[in-house]
Amino acid sequence: MSSQGVPQGAVLAVVHEPVALSPGGPLVLELRGPLGPADAETVAARLAQRHRAFGVALDSHRPGHHTLRLTPPAAGGLAVLPADLLADLLAPPPPGGEILPVTGHQQTLLRAALTPAATGTATATGTGTSGTGGNSGSSDGSDGSDGGGVEQLYWDWSGPFDVARFAAAWQSVVDRECVLRACFDWVAAPRLVLHARAEADIAVCSPAAVTWPQLLRRDRARGFALHRPGLLRLTLLAAEPGGGAGAAPPRVLLTYHPALLDERGVHLLLREFYRAYAAGGVLPGGERRPDLRDHARWLAGQDTTAARQFWARAVPPPRAATRPGRPGGATGQSGPGLLHTRLRAPETFRLRSWAALRGAAESSALHLAWALLLYRAAGVSGPLPVSFGVQLSGRDIALPGAAGIPGLLDSPLPMTVTVDPAAPLAGLLHQVRDTLLDLAAYPWASTETIRAWAPRPPAAPAGPALAPAPAGPAPGPAAGPGPVAGPVAGPAAGGGPLCGAGSTLVRFDGPLVLPKVLRSELAAQGVHADTPRSAAGAAGGPLTLAARHDTAGGLDLGLFYDRAQLADEDAAALHSQCVRLLRALPEFRQAQASAGQLLDLLARAAIPRMARPVPPAPHPALTVLRPGHPHADVICLVTAPGVPAGSYDLFVRGHHGPETIVTVHGDGAPGVLPAALHQASGPGRRLVLCGCGPGGRAAYELAQRTPHAPGTVSAVVMTGIGDAAASASALARGVRSVLTPPP
Repeated sequence: MSSQGVPQGAVLAVVHEPVALSPGGPLVLELRGPLGPADAETVAARLAQRHRAFGVALDSHRPGHHTLRLTPPAAGGLAVLPADLLADLLAPPPPGGEILPVTGHQQTLLRAALTPAATGTATATGTGTSGTGGNSGSSDGSDGSDGGGVEQLYWDWSGPFDVARFAAAWQSVVDRECVLRACFDWVAAPRLVLHARAEADIAVCSPAAVTWPQLLRRDRARGFALHRPGLLRLTLLAAEPGGGAGAAPPRVLLTYHPALLDERGVHLLLREFYRAYAAGGVLPGGERRPDLRDHARWLAGQDTTAARQFWARAVPPPRAATRPGRPGGATGQSGPGLLHTRLRAPETFRLRSWAALRGAAESSALHLAWALLLYRAAGVSGPLPVSFGVQLSGRDIALPGAAGIPGLLDSPLPMTVTVDPAAPLAGLLHQVRDTLLDLAAYPWASTETIRAWAPRPPAAPAGPALAPAPAGPAPGPAAGPGPVAGPVAGPAAGGGPLCGAGSTLVRFDGPLVLPKVLRSELAAQGVHADTPRSAAGAAGGPLTLAARHDTAGGLDLGLFYDRAQLADEDAAALHSQCVRLLRALPEFRQAQASAGQLLDLLARAAIPRMARPVPPAPHPALTVLRPGHPHADVICLVTAPGVPAGSYDLFVRGHHGPETIVTVHGDGAPGVLPAALHQASGPGRRLVLCGCGPGGRAAYELAQRTPHAPGTVSAVVMTGIGDAAASASALARGVRSVLTPPP
């Protein structure tokens, strides 16, 4: 992020010397970066406005060097920088921009996007996956992509196609919709940054230069730089030359990051695009309201008392079955996979009628079938609770106009029901129906807030990592969401997975069709708006079952899966078994037909196998990256999820001083890091703790816990978030300002 007058993409470095202060004494911070006096005054004024409890004083020495003094609110203790103040300092908002907190399901997805992941291979559907940040990945600083987990939709363009009009229509939507001018900041606390201006990202490819499978793979590998707007782009694969009867039409690929938008939100944006295209490329009217800002304010005003009471008793029990496969070995595969099966219109009608005669919707029939598959994989006899995530749209809330807000409003919530093979099927159907109705009362809840509300066991000692989101009074901005970089807490007391790793998700999406009037306007111009299709994407977990009605009245069932956890053969078997149960349900008309009788249809079918979860390898407390002069200072790079990928590699490569360079992990055990740091520094050697983005905050917190022996920690260097090259450059700038030559 940059303030007014700061070059685009530049990153600020802040240097703090953790010397012992008298109670109430000021914290002294050195600002090192592309800040002129006026820009530094702007930063100081914003801090004074947003953090009135602190006294703010600024001294400008020269461009690029300013001293900031922050006086704590009252005497009685040493000053410590709050997370929100640190975020405002290291990541000032852009001109005309606004800041919203990231909470709930969006915070979970952002954390997942910032967690390092290995590069995948091509999937069965021709797509791939890539790393998602951390301190791994490319170190060339070429694009600084932070988020490789993307979703892709595509469709063929039918009718006359004007590229300039297409681009103008999308730019008009970007100007109207603030979500398309948004990006993320996670320096100290996860935040959504709304920019005043952004450009539509549109590229045109020739079919002679790239094939469709190649385009999908390249687009997925490109990922997104999450600190830059916007997080949706379009790629046009032009029509084949000649344009004969058999030539492929133009194809549109729309890619977006799931931490910013859900699929319903994307289709709302598509509706606006077609409105603009039909109007010649310009969308009439100003910015949409309500939008994300109004939704955030609505969330902040919710009374959570009833929700807290509900989730205190509705958390999945520890013995709940959550996996539709038996434990198995490694699959030998990687990347996302996608399977599709369609129930024909007559089959769909029979399923809907069967559920309706029993007072339920066909979505409940889908939940029933999935619950039976979870039960079957558990290999038990007798009643057993099963738990899986269900996706709620989040747009049927008491906020006028919420149904039209594009953004990430949906959220997966855990549904827990008890499957008894001897009990009637109708009873299980009513269980899933009634549980869904209970969940629908709190569509704004999320796994983050549920973890905070559910009863907890005695907390383990907190490590020096950034902590997970604390329990707050509300899921909106007033809740003060915790930092994104810390490890996710385990399940709540006695609770099973809450739509997290190891659980599955079932989505029943409503119809996504354009209004009839708009379709008529496009048809009058010879344009037919094709229904977008999904490529294999970030399913949000090992397994997602998605159902949607098609235009012919059938029910399309898509299984998105992680091939590292579920091999293609097992995924195909699971998908086939689910479809078989749905097709057989209408045949069980008798009131006493039991769940076990339906499961008997799968008696000869093999139960799929899923790879056992592999815990991450423990990090060493301290690693020496480069030994230096025996008496020179020690530079300690603190790692944490969300450190711009490759930034530390570039810093080490570019640093030519005599200093020893080590790295520590910000999620180490308490007490281990201070001891390791003390040993690394040694007699007569000073220690410089530093980090980029969330690594900077972790370095600052580590310095607070390190005993202040004379000369132990000479300085803490913190930077904002940018691409690898800009982050490494800012880090080097701050480090140079505090190093001392060896004696």
